[in-house]
Amino acid sequence: MIVSDKDLRAVTESGFGSWAKGGANKWYRQADKPLGTFSEHPSTANSLIVASGSTQSPEFVIYNALTGNEVKKVPSPSRVTHLRASYNLLVSAASDGNIRTHDFRAASRKDDGFGATQSSAFAHAGGVQDLEVSGNYVYSCGWSFGQARPLLDPLVKVYDIRTMRTLAPIQFSQGATHVNVHPKKSSSLVVTSAQGLVAVIDLLNPVSGNEYHQLGIASYVSAVAVNPTGSYIAFGDADGYIHMITSGSGEERIPWNGFDGQPPPWPDQPDPLPDIHWTDTTPLNSIGMPYYDSPLLSGTSAVLLGGPSYCPPPPKVPDQVLKTMRVHDFVGYATLPKELRGKRNVVETAPAVKDEGRFRSTQHKKDFRSPTTSPTLSTFPRPEIPDHWRKTDIKYSKFGIEDFDFGYYNKTVYSGLETHIMNSYTNAIIQALFFTILVREHAKSHITTPCMIEHCLLCELGFLSRMLEDARGTNCQASNFCKVIGRKAQATALGLIDWVTDGPSPDYANMIQQFNRFAMEEMSGEGNMAPNPAIVPTTQGKHPSSIPSPITQFFGIQSKTVLTCGSCGATTERSGSTHVVDLTELATSGISSFSDLLSTSLQRESSYKATCQFCRSTTSLGSKRVIPFENLPTLLTVNASAFSDDNVSMWMDKRTPTGTQRFLEPEAVVSFSEHDSEANGNSESSTIKYTVRAVVYEVRAGAKSKHLVTVVRVPEAERRNSAGSAWYLFNDFVVRRISEEEALECSGSWKVPCILFLERVDYMNKLDLSGLPSKQDRNILTQQQSISRYTDPQSQKHKVLGLDELPTPGTVVAIDAEFVALQQEESELRSDGTKKVLRPSQLTLARVSVLRGMGSQNGTPFIDDYIHTTDTIVDYLTEYSGIRFGDLDPQMSRHTLLPLKVVYKKLRLLVDLGCIFVGHGLPKDFRTINLFVPPEQVIDTVDLYFVKARQRRLSLRFLSWYVLKEPIQAVTHDSIEDARAALLLYEKYQEYEEEGKFDDILEEIYREGKKVNFKPPQAQPEPEPSPPPATNNLPLAMQPPYSYHQQQAFTGFLSPQPAPYSFAHLAALQYQQPWNTHNGSQRR
Repeated sequence: MIVSDKDLRAVTESGFGSWAKGGANKWYRQADKPLGTFSEHPSTANSLIVASGSTQSPEFVIYNALTGNEVKKVPSPSRVTHLRASYNLLVSAASDGNIRTHDFRAASRKDDGFGATQSSAFAHAGGVQDLEVSGNYVYSCGWSFGQARPLLDPLVKVYDIRTMRTLAPIQFSQGATHVNVHPKKSSSLVVTSAQGLVAVIDLLNPVSGNEYHQLGIASYVSAVAVNPTGSYIAFGDADGYIHMITSGSGEERIPWNGFDGQPPPWPDQPDPLPDIHWTDTTPLNSIGMPYYDSPLLSGTSAVLLGGPSYCPPPPKVPDQVLKTMRVHDFVGYATLPKELRGKRNVVETAPAVKDEGRFRSTQHKKDFRSPTTSPTLSTFPRPEIPDHWRKTDIKYSKFGIEDFDFGYYNKTVYSGLETHIMNSYTNAIIQALFFTILVREHAKSHITTPCMIEHCLLCELGFLSRMLEDARGTNCQASNFCKVIGRKAQATALGLIDWVTDGPSPDYANMIQQFNRFAMEEMSGEGNMAPNPAIVPTTQGKHPSSIPSPITQFFGIQSKTVLTCGSCGATTERSGSTHVVDLTELATSGISSFSDLLSTSLQRESSYKATCQFCRSTTSLGSKRVIPFENLPTLLTVNASAFSDDNVSMWMDKRTPTGTQRFLEPEAVVSFSEHDSEANGNSESSTIKYTVRAVVYEVRAGAKSKHLVTVVRVPEAERRNSAGSAWYLFNDFVVRRISEEEALECSGSWKVPCILFLERVDYMNKLDLSGLPSKQDRNILTQQQSISRYTDPQSQKHKVLGLDELPTPGTVVAIDAEFVALQQEESELRSDGTKKVLRPSQLTLARVSVLRGMGSQNGTPFIDDYIHTTDTIVDYLTEYSGIRFGDLDPQMSRHTLLPLKVVYKKLRLLVDLGCIFVGHGLPKDFRTINLFVPPEQVIDTVDLYFVKARQRRLSLRFLSWYVLKEPIQAVTHDSIEDARAALLLYEKYQEYEEEGKFDDILEEIYREGKKVNFKPPQAQPEPEPSPPPATNNLPLAMQPPYSYHQQQAFTGFLSPQPAPYSFAHLAALQYQQPWNTHNGSQRR
């Protein structure tokens, strides 16, 4: 709290505000992340600086103290625990034990990314307990370590605020927990221990000028405050009591603040209501009515009101009917005109609007309203399928899919996934796995390891998890993850490929449950690191060679199946394991709760006809699965197996006289009977509680319209402890918060559970994730690799980074990418001449070039990789990409050719290292690459050289011709040339900005560009012939020139020959000595 003579300002973990005397609130702000401490701005009046208590993204936030509005955010190097202002500097103490000084005047001019840190000093190894500033001196107390445990430091550290130079410390053997400076004597320091020992130390005479007091407390001191005159010192203890000592005599009255202040304004107390004795004969007019000083609506004169209007006036008879009407007696007859047929007895409604989608380019023309965008919880249940549960299709405008307004359907900080790609039905299970913290951390850790599998589901899940974390509400697409599914032979055999046909919807409920089992088995094998870290309690303390993969530790169930012969009674046992639990048939189980169903499914019993190996008779064999309680996993993934109508009806909510009884509850208790417990080795009945973390539903809007939706209890929302539900609905790219009741209830047959993810409650605080690798090897940026057998080092245009050139946060790089088409655009031409895009063209990355943007080798590329693909390329787009036949073939390419996963790792590493990417039209490039880059790390020259009022963006070719005086893209595109042009344009922008003439230059560019239609004059350069592939190892008949048909024949002839380096070899190169790589122009 900060108290003044006018108001009080206070901060809590969830928000902060300002109150006047008497308790009237001036303003209050709810925080989106935990808050730690705050202080007044040292150099700006009426400003507050608040430090967030978040360890993930610590920062300082500057607020206007009069209104509470946010002014600016400045990042902090560590989580701040204490703040003090002194002159023009702010002094902070952080959880890492450092004390730093900050000058926010420097931060307003240029942000250094570290909270405008001026100087720092490492004060206490175990953390800072208290901090005080007086004049040019900083005093602190804290914790140190002794005998492997934290101890209170017996010294009060003293520093010079100007240089943070260490001065002579102050001895305090009891261990100081609070330090306060005497307000009237700046040379006196009040030091307090946790046990209540108070020392008033004279810094000028620390030997004999000290006073000591001992408080009589039963607990420990939690807070200390000194009044402005120094006459009172107040102490708060852990029991809630306040103790006070004073320097005056007991009879002397000393004002708290040194003067008698104004009394606080308290609200007037209302008069008490009269005591009325009510009986059956009490007249109502004796009760009285409230006094009103304005006329009441009931007192309005009837003269001012219109006549009675009980219904709308009857509609007028159309004129064309009156003109042809014939009257017989008193009845009129007329033939209904043709233009009015089909509209009789139909209620007039608003004109129907075609569902053309919401596009960014038309936001200024239309007023869209959607019930799915409200940030509040929905009203539920509803008799029909709510709009946010229905399938929403992506629409395409003439500007492509980038014009579709995904933000219209998602107002949260959690990203949705797009649906225009093959196998996007897996979006539902991806979201469930992403918000399962153990799986997410394991996947993120896996991408830092030397994975030898080219098409690895776990790697793609790790890349996708990093992208979803960075996006924070921006839509993403799982294109690489879905593409890997098609590369798995077993997935094709199981029928897990969604071929996106126009016929009836596939059985997504069956597909997603089969994919759940397939994905768990695949990721368990892919994540086996050998030795594996011990994460769950059941593996901690075991020998590393006996610890299974992390996925098996999370989901694996070790069980034994007991077979009993019905004739001779002989028993046989066999062991097994599984990652997924299939629920038993609901219709025959006779149970009414999900907990009972789960317990029965874990201890599954069945019988079947077979031949007993002991008595050799064909009889009924009883089978029972036995799972010891200690083998129940940390995470349970359950396939609902609700395929029949009877099973679906069991999940429906039941209406009872006392209310609605839900079948699925937020918690499930796994309990075994006494007989089952004895079979499991337990002497008494045992129960284990699980929490439902996510549910995947199939929404059935009709026989031809089925899709999957996931509801998730988001862990981040639970940790914030914010008011409201932590459940969120993920309907592909439609995301919104919902209530727990809506998430778990099944009010109609349109909503069928498919997969459930549950967490074991008693294990969640016993997990150890410290053994998972987390540091990615940066050496992949310093190695030259290629899987092409004809790579020519002499013709390469790039030079890999040296160890002394590895990027750091803020390093500027220029990037450009080229793409080829795997599928042409599908569209239909309407009768009015307009074109509607049914499915956009599908592109894949073919080449990416990254250039140095700083240093002595500015503009020199260090990445120029061509990407090998096994997909059928329908168009190389050579005019726009520069990619030709053979450039992506390992048997023909002369370039540096790599798999997509290796190139993606390099780009992912550059993003994680904090590089600033410069380019032209980068959002579309990053979208096609399937890489999200935070906006603060992107500098797009399209936006730099753009005037919003002109509504026209300038091409790179025109800008290079006019600004740089260098014509580019004369014949075809080259990614190195385009990236270098974008880098030079950025440098020109900085130059013009420093000279203060950029706005004038930009107006001139638009003015002159309009004269030439924003196209450079057509030059007629001599086209460069495409370089032929290396012919050193080719037969004479295959050396150029050769025709297209010969190219096809050569490809078929060479394809059976193995490439010199396999993907496993290439992955090993990233973490081993480069025995088969070349650096520069020399081979090793």
